Amino acid sequence: MASNPYSFGETDQVLVEEKSSARIFTLNRPKQLNAVSFQMVSRLLDLFLACEEDPSVKLIILKGKGRAFSAGGDVTAVVRDITQGNWRLGANFFGREFILNYVMATYSKPQVSILNGIVMGGGAGVSIHGSFRVATENSLFAMPETALGLFPDVGASYFLSRLPGFFGEYVGLTGARLDGAEMLACGLATHFVPSNKISLLEDALCKADSNDPAVISATISELSLVPNLKEKSDCHRLNIINKCFSRRTVEEIISALEREAADKEDEWISSTIQSLKKASPTSLKISLRSIREGRLQGIGKCLVREYRMVCTVMRGEISKDFFEGCRAILLDKDKNPKWEPSRLEQVTEDMVDCYFSKINEEGWEDLDLPRRSNIPPCAIAKL
Repeated sequence: MASNPYSFGETDQVLVEEKSSARIFTLNRPKQLNAVSFQMVSRLLDLFLACEEDPSVKLIILKGKGRAFSAGGDVTAVVRDITQGNWRLGANFFGREFILNYVMATYSKPQVSILNGIVMGGGAGVSIHGSFRVATENSLFAMPETALGLFPDVGASYFLSRLPGFFGEYVGLTGARLDGAEMLACGLATHFVPSNKISLLEDALCKADSNDPAVISATISELSLVPNLKEKSDCHRLNIINKCFSRRTVEEIISALEREAADKEDEWISSTIQSLKKASPTSLKISLRSIREGRLQGIGKCLVREYRMVCTVMRGEISKDFFEGCRAILLDKDKNPKWEPSRLEQVTEDMVDCYFSKINEEGWEDLDLPRRSNIPPCAIAKL
């Protein structure tokens, strides 16, 4: 059995099912809301690479066990490693995770991610890069990193920068939560299928016995619908989002929102301003620049740049906001982080530049992405 790449034990963090020419991978840490661990990332990477080489596999279906697809990366484990003096263990985790994101973005076979529940941070990384993303009425998407002293990573500077107008800047800076209908409307999801039809969808995909994206798309479409957006949906706010979040700096974005707030009483505007003012100033500045650079870069360049950024975050030499955010939100849960620097104007251009530069430390290297072959036309466009 050891030679079978699909074999697994009961305690495995990724469950594997073979159904005709499809492979169904289930993220299996339900108590942790399927937080993406180093073990899970490594397992998924091995499975994806093995299935790519296996001519009998035509389709990958990825889903989560329990009420989450995946609530994000297991950053508490990373912080634990760093506080014990080993940021390179964290670098290993992010490096492996970003390579998985790259393999998914350039995968030669269709990947259908079933996002029936929470999908945040690292959970978006293992799904949004795939060819098909199926949302349901239970889907809840967010990139909440700026509240944690981090930045939207896992290739988010690529996929957020390609949302309509400046919606990606809005979602990335504020950590705004989107439901399944909103995910479909802005393009984060490719389809919307009611959750009571998900098992029918899996059966239909397995029966289709095809690796043709057109056949897969048509199969999903048969069970899909276009849900109505809620009356107060962020997607109805694109005009004001574009007007404010197109500004050059975070300070100008906040000023533009405050001018709008002065003109009219609007709960959405004031809560957006509050989200920005509660986030780490350093995180906001590096996040905005990252998304802006992502608009002009392919997925590979985005991941290499984000790896530099995350290594700089973990070293904590410019700001220790990541540790403070994890302490306040995930560990002590007092939700009262003390950011340092505490104000946007204290975060200089030179400080921001450091996050985008190579790290000058012995043994550190830029992320080395694997060479890919048989890249399908839809993925070539991402390069």
